[in-house]
Formats: sequence, C-alpha cells, structure tokens
Amino acid sequence: MPSSVMPTSSRDGSPAAVSATGLRKSYGDKTVLDGIDLRIPARSVFALLGPNGAGKTTAVKILSTLISADAGQAEVGGHDLTAEAQAVRAAIGVTGQFSAVDGLITGEENMLLMADLHHLPRSEGRRVTAELLERFGLVEAAKKPASTYSGGMKRRLDIAMTLVGSPRIIFLDEPTTGLDPRSRHT
Repeated sequence: MPSSVMPTSSRDGSPAAVSATGLRKSYGDKTVLDGIDLRIPARSVFALLGPNGAGKTTAVKILSTLISADAGQAEVGGHDLTAEAQAVRAAIGVTGQFSAVDGLITGEENMLLMADLHHLPRSEGRRVTAELLERFGLVEAAKKPASTYSGGMKRRLDIAMTLVGSPRIIFLDEPTTGLDPRSRHT
C-alpha cells in the first residue's frame, strides 16, 4: 500500500481509532520521527514500545494535538488531526509522562475539577469521582491534599483523572511509572 494512503476503517468496515501515515517530526537537525505509519483498530489495546529517545512521547504528543507534525497525516477517532483538532481533543483522554495532579488541592477536588472541565453536571461529576476514586483505591486519601500522596498514589489519581470524561480513546504515556507491581496489574 502506498504510504500516502492509510485506511481509516478495517476490512469489516469498523473505523480505526488512530490512523497515521508518514508522520515526521524534527527538532532542529535531530529527526525524532521519520515517516511513522500506524493503524490502530477501534476497541483495541495498542502498545508502542521502544528505547528512550525513540520518539514514543513525541508520537503521543502529535496524536493528542499537543504539538504538530512536520509532515504526514493522521486521524484520531475519525477526525483529521489538523483540520478537526478540537474534535480530536473531545474524543481523547491523555495521561502524560509527568503528572497533571495539582498538589495544592485534594484528590477529590482534582477529580471534580476534571469533571467541571468536561462540563459534567455536578451530580454526575460527584458520581464519576466517587466511582473512580473507589476503582483506583484512593477513597481513604480523597480528602487529603494531593501533595501528601506517594508517587504511586499521584500516578493512580492522574490516570483516574484521565477517565473522568469517558474518552473514547486513551493515550497513556509511561502509564506505570511510579506504580508498585500490584497497582501496575490493577
């Protein structure tokens, strides 16, 4: 298949969650992505593996609209990355390599803030917050400032915050960093 054409649906007609062709990114004279092609089916789990400096985080940043590619095309959730960036952002959740947790407020307040950012009604935000705090084992710490959390607790809170808006597509960059073996498994 020519690299300029990437199917946005599978043979059975289901849409791809992510499709990209020829993604390139350079910083000065250092090329970090050199013609990446991807097709990730909807309702699948996909892991992008490689050594440090291979461009994994750069690929996630491009696909989540945080930075732009120098060349190539991509669709995320059926939306063109450049022409429909806002629609892409509405369809995704992102847990970055570094925590987005605000240490000055409680874990519960971090979650409720995310619910507000997703324009959830207050009662729905509280319900989702309670459910996710329970799922991630953070109920006992929910009313404490996030700055008092261990690294693993902050990471679990960060991932829970990503799930607040029920995104269709989730990007997890180094999702298990700081987690103990039990938390990684969970």
